[in-house]
Amino acid sequence: MWLSMSFKAVFTKAESILIEKELEIRLIIAALLARGHVLLEGVPGIAKTTTAKTIAKLLALDFKRVQMTPDLLPMDIIGYYVYDQKTGEFRFRKGPIFTNILLADEINRASPRTQSALLEAMQERQVTVDGTTFKLEEPFIVIATQNPIEMEGVFPLPEAQIDRFLIKIESGYTSREGLKALLIKADEIEEAIEQLKPVMTREDVLECMKGAKNVRVDDSVYDYIVNIAHETRAHPAVKLGASPRAAIALVKMAKAWAYIDGRNYVIPDDVKAVAKPVLVHRLILKPELELEGWTTDKVVDEVLNKVPVPKP
Repeated sequence: MWLSMSFKAVFTKAESILIEKELEIRLIIAALLARGHVLLEGVPGIAKTTTAKTIAKLLALDFKRVQMTPDLLPMDIIGYYVYDQKTGEFRFRKGPIFTNILLADEINRASPRTQSALLEAMQERQVTVDGTTFKLEEPFIVIATQNPIEMEGVFPLPEAQIDRFLIKIESGYTSREGLKALLIKADEIEEAIEQLKPVMTREDVLECMKGAKNVRVDDSVYDYIVNIAHETRAHPAVKLGASPRAAIALVKMAKAWAYIDGRNYVIPDDVKAVAKPVLVHRLILKPELELEGWTTDKVVDEVLNKVPVPKP
């Protein structure tokens, strides 16, 4: 578990550049260790791209960004074959998806066809072009951003694709104090990111992924997660509750959260810490109760308050 202690240095360096992004940074790294993907929702201009780039730098991982637009084609992300006149053969030119951290900026601006091109890569960590399958290099994580307030010229993600994201992070504005601190150091941020030195290596990250996978989960904690999933389905405001995949995601994120804390076992507080990011985008509310002001955040809060916490 000694490698997990290195994350303290990662957080310290990241927080020196990113103002009030501590929780987002930790959630993204936990999702990376859990071999999952992140849906990052927030208005423009709140450092979503900067956050992803900073994490990539500190973990010595390859980073690529794709601006999603309606005219973007699947091959613009995955890659395509080109004819090589020197050899007389077709060779595959890899797209930006062949990286460690892929930032799909404003994913809901891309057409459904292009959005679906990410599905195989996110689920199976491979892409198939003209019958040939190419494995993606580990670690691999998609961080997709979307603007929650735009309704025109966008293609909302279908439930099946939203479920592919291990967690959803709702990124908001900084506090008054945070904004002032940001303004004071605004001119230095880009240069500071470029000068960042890695705290961990890619091999370290892979080792941490193995460590997070081997974190122990007590039977009582499994029961706790099962009860949480069941209560979301029984909640009167919910039309569709947590699926088995959601419960599995809760286990994976709780393990990664515990590992980052330097523990090789999960406690109920780990489950509570990741419950909202794992569940809020997977619950579907009854329309009439949504109109009355119910939100998935509120449902998860009620469920966590209702389900008894297992005793140590």
